[in-house]
Amino acid sequence: MDYVSGFALGLSLIFAIGSQNAFILKQGIKKQHVFAICLFCALSDALLISAGVAGFGAVTAKYPNIVSLAKIAGALFLLGYGLQSLYASVSKSHALTQDNQQVSSLKKSLLLCFGFTWLNPHVYLDTLVLVGMVSTGADSKVQFGLGAISASFVFFFSLGYGARLLSPLFAKPKAWSILDALVGILMIYLAWYLFDFLPSLNRGDSYS
Repeated sequence: MDYVSGFALGLSLIFAIGSQNAFILKQGIKKQHVFAICLFCALSDALLISAGVAGFGAVTAKYPNIVSLAKIAGALFLLGYGLQSLYASVSKSHALTQDNQQVSSLKKSLLLCFGFTWLNPHVYLDTLVLVGMVSTGADSKVQFGLGAISASFVFFFSLGYGARLLSPLFAKPKAWSILDALVGILMIYLAWYLFDFLPSLNRGDSYS
């Protein structure tokens, strides 16, 4: 039962479309480094969830400045990537099709994935704080943690490999331009969202 509860909580927290999920979706459609990216995201979640269940959430609750610093770094990263995506959506050289892919290196893809994962303050709030707190009510914290970790693996690999079902919709460069524009807008919105919450953090208010 604790495993099922952990799985349900983990899935509900990760299901919302955010910067990380948007990046995985785009890579899945492009069919580039899907396994490595999904594995990186799942293992990152596993590490953070394990730390949260082990009690590290108490540290972030006691020192909210850790989350504040993550918000600043994350907002700057998202802003930069968002502007880059918007530029790509209107660039004359933008010609991403199924037959003519602009292939990014594995190293570059993983570095971007690192930014979307570890510079996202909500990841820490969800895994270290929320999952950590909820796990204290479980009879078996190990089973609860394994359930939440399993949810991450199931979700990321389903998103990454399921995205290719959308490939027929992206047979034309215009579709990729629209996708880049939507991703860019999402990233810039998330960056603004993080900056907007920084003043309250600096005053020491709740960051939940």
